[in-house]
Amino acid sequence: MKIIDLSRELYHRTPSYPGHPPVIHGVWKTHDESLAESGNVHGLASMFISMVDHAGTHIDAPRHFGKSGISIDQYPLEKCIVPGICLDLRHILPRAEITPSDLEVAVKKADLPVPRGGTVLLCTGHHERTFPRKEYSNDNPGVNVAATEWLAKQGIVHFGIDSMRPGPEGDVNALVHKACLDLDITHIESLCNLEALLGKGRFTFIGLPMKWRGGTASPIRAVAVFDL
Repeated sequence: MKIIDLSRELYHRTPSYPGHPPVIHGVWKTHDESLAESGNVHGLASMFISMVDHAGTHIDAPRHFGKSGISIDQYPLEKCIVPGICLDLRHILPRAEITPSDLEVAVKKADLPVPRGGTVLLCTGHHERTFPRKEYSNDNPGVNVAATEWLAKQGIVHFGIDSMRPGPEGDVNALVHKACLDLDITHIESLCNLEALLGKGRFTFIGLPMKWRGGTASPIRAVAVFDL
């Protein structure tokens, strides 16, 4: 098999969603400190991390969209290992809305059916163009409600995008989140390296969340697996 990593690196002060706390990552204990403290024959180093559950590449739990949604620890793991395709939407302008017709054209160009019970990853080129500059946090294009409804009608369980939000910044993005709750789907944010999937055909998407009790989201190690 061939595995393509689609996950952003997490590090101290990695860019986070506007208004969210930063990722804090540091040394808890060095090898030398541990050795001196325990007098053991070998010092064991450790680090610590503090972050919002929407940090880095992550999947939103339905609980994020509304009180009636399930939390991330209840999200079915069967929906985390699914068939996927990637669509080329790099021509969409910054801050623009991705429409159903944009998706239809991209699916036709990819010459791949949308997998029922699977995922659709949207390569807008936003991460490649802007990360880690400040434009990364607000200049993304994204789906509108009609496009979200179109994706749901294809029978997907979630979709993913290479930006911090599924819709363009503003009211449209909030309405897309609400639509996901109403349509019983979710989405994955802050993917990267989607360009590596274009033209490669269908793959198996894997993105397992952490089992955070009551969590509204979870970072995932998102990968695309191709059978050789």
